[in-house]
Amino acid sequence: MTTTERTTFADIAAELGTSVSTVSKVINGRPGVSDALRDRILAALDEAQYTRRGEGPRPPGKIIDVAFTQVRGEWPTRLLYGAEAEAFRSGVALVVSSIHGRMLGSKRWLNGLADRRSGGLVLVACRTRPDLDHKLRRLRLPYLYVDPIGVVPDNVPTINVTNFAGARDATQHLTDLGHTRIGLITGPPDVTYSQERLDGYIAALRRAEIEYDPALVRYGMMDETSGYRLGAELLDLPDRPTAVFAGSDLQARGLYLAAAERGVAIPGDVSVVGFDNLDSGEWCSPRLTTVDQPMEDMGALAVRTILSAGAGDPLPTATRTELASTLVIRESTAAPRRG
Repeated sequence: MTTTERTTFADIAAELGTSVSTVSKVINGRPGVSDALRDRILAALDEAQYTRRGEGPRPPGKIIDVAFTQVRGEWPTRLLYGAEAEAFRSGVALVVSSIHGRMLGSKRWLNGLADRRSGGLVLVACRTRPDLDHKLRRLRLPYLYVDPIGVVPDNVPTINVTNFAGARDATQHLTDLGHTRIGLITGPPDVTYSQERLDGYIAALRRAEIEYDPALVRYGMMDETSGYRLGAELLDLPDRPTAVFAGSDLQARGLYLAAAERGVAIPGDVSVVGFDNLDSGEWCSPRLTTVDQPMEDMGALAVRTILSAGAGDPLPTATRTELASTLVIRESTAAPRRG
């Protein structure tokens, strides 16, 4: 299409052999247009550098959507604290939603994004979908993932913590104390951060010249129930571990209960390290040694990245940002008892 000083709806419609009303639907993010035709119209609009009469480039949205698998517990609260603080400084509002196992990318969900003219989307701990990237790009909506579950398209940014380094530091802390039989409780095996924490655990064992024993590794969800059930399995082994690295503070709390029921003292009989540094770790007895995950910083960075795209800058391509983890040593770890 040859662009002129002012391209109109009619120009775009005539070029593609469609109606002005159809072009209007695409411009306003409304349903009723096939995916193939919507993509052709968007491509033509981009080529013509279309803007509405009297407007410059579309201003950044005053709303940013943040979607969680579920909004529950301390982990999402801390991330939202950082995201909201950054949004407030920038003069935008957050719309928070929870997937709750519903279909991510459903028609109703996408229509909600379009109707409120969202300026961008942050997906937190959500399972990826192969078709979601295509759907969001049809809405011309910048988006990114925080701690994604699954494979993310190469052109979509992600924000994570240094899971490998955090797990390595936690395990090395235990080997430095003299532990040689160290259990691991982590998340589902098909989740990236679970595998990264397993890899960090194995790397620390190898560095200490301790043979990796898969019988000491358990996979579950990152919650107290899994920590209790899988911790009980480890503590009931004939030759139980003298230390356990739990992939989350919630798992560690479940392990505390399993240990208490069995009369296993922490850290006298078994040392415990968590991951996340939730506030509740300070109130465990003994206080929990853990790996701090800078969740507030992750939330703030997600909002800044989306706002950068809304200001006219494209989202960085194929960027995986990792924020540093930090080991926080408290009273739940000690040298193993001799004999």
